[in-house]
Amino acid sequence: MKMLLSVLLFCSALCAQAAGLSLDGVKPAAIVDVRTPEEFAAGHIEGALNIPVERVGEGVSAIKGLNKESSILVYCRSGRRSAAAKATLEQLGYTHVVDGGAMQTLAPRLKPCTAKSC
Repeated sequence: MKMLLSVLLFCSALCAQAAGLSLDGVKPAAIVDVRTPEEFAAGHIEGALNIPVERVGEGVSAIKGLNKESSILVYCRSGRRSAAAKATLEQLGYTHVVDGGAMQTLAPRLKPCTAKSC
């Protein structure tokens, strides 16, 4: 069951795009939750994709429409895994990775996109 959930969440990353949210006026091309599937299922930021930190490289590379210059926002529970995910993605050549840190502190900072922003 755990494997099936993981596969389903990973497959959803292939076609998903970030919700209409921005961080500091910038709309990321993808918002990636690097926690476990169980943590993600218990609650996450709207529009986020669940790609556990240990699979973030292969997961992000599978997202349709994303390239190495796309803005990618990563977050987790405390900030430790998101920092590791950012480092991994940068080692793979992604140039615009933002470490959002802990979900609890990131969520209030995200703003809906409007006609004037994003």
